[in-house]
Amino acid sequence: MRRHPKTGLAKKGFGLIKTPAKQQRPISRAKIATIYAHLQELDPHPKTELNYSNPYTLVVAVALSAQATDVGVNKATKALFALADNPKDMLALGEDKVRDMIKTIGLFRNKAKNVIGLSNKLLEEFGGEVPQTREELISLPGVGRKTANVVLNVAFGQPTIAVDTHIFRVGNRTGMAPGKNPDQVEDVLMRVTPPEYLQHAHHWLILHGRYTCLARKPRCWLCRVSDVCRFKDKTPAPDEGQN
Repeated sequence: MRRHPKTGLAKKGFGLIKTPAKQQRPISRAKIATIYAHLQELDPHPKTELNYSNPYTLVVAVALSAQATDVGVNKATKALFALADNPKDMLALGEDKVRDMIKTIGLFRNKAKNVIGLSNKLLEEFGGEVPQTREELISLPGVGRKTANVVLNVAFGQPTIAVDTHIFRVGNRTGMAPGKNPDQVEDVLMRVTPPEYLQHAHHWLILHGRYTCLARKPRCWLCRVSDVCRFKDKTPAPDEGQN
């Protein structure tokens, strides 16, 4: 495993992570409930930042978001979805046109191929409708467990947690869900998250990681849950006049 030259932290897939000698236990259930309570106070009804109009456009948007920002995806899909917001119209556009419309997104060639592939499979095997089970969703080209979990949660209201780089970081850094890979973090979060918070847990955690618990310099001085967070090297408030 490679080490970052400045921080000495392991770099493996999900950014910079610390690799403890042995797996830590999660923080107490009471502290976890406190974290969710504070996040709920800040944003009672969190929503995805990806723009979509139906389950199909959500599947496409989430599939395109891999190694890309939501802002970048939204810029690309605005014109795309205006022309094709269903599998039939997307197939009519064709792979070349889709590729041209999403070329500002990373891995756009492979993603265009997957968009056409999943659209074709939806029409051939699911009557043009987005399936509502994880097993069926991950059978679609370009759709993995994370994408499937987002769709199940956002489009169909199922209590799932899709672990991306932000949730992976928050789970490990806070001590809510220590894990060496996304599947481990997801498994722990699903076990320790109180039922009343499970529906919105995904969005609370991802937004917390995106805007507060940043990868290189977490904004600990603004964090509402820093008092119950396990992270030791908390970032102090910047001097006046600094960002």
